[in-house]
Amino acid sequence: MCLGIPGQVIELREEHGLRMATVDFGGVRRDACLAYTPAAAPGDYVIVHVGFAISTVDEEEARRTLDVLRAMSGAIEGELGEPLPQPPAGQGGGRP
Repeated sequence: MCLGIPGQVIELREEHGLRMATVDFGGVRRDACLAYTPAAAPGDYVIVHVGFAISTVDEEEARRTLDVLRAMSGAIEGELGEPLPQPPAGQGGGRP
């Protein structure tokens, strides 16, 4: 299964002529190429599919999507290689 997972852009850099970012998926950080989302900036939320940010989303949409994905046993772990941390108690979703 291939999923597009929302995450927050933490930092930008260039690698081999490509615009890259560190993206935080609710506590799990991975690198993503921003070639398809050239306007993405630190603090923005992007949907990442197979290592490429394919679109931007607002924070609320990112949070709702992560909540649904957390409920799908094993879906995130299969994509990121580890499960997403659970949101802090009492925050009903927490920040992605």
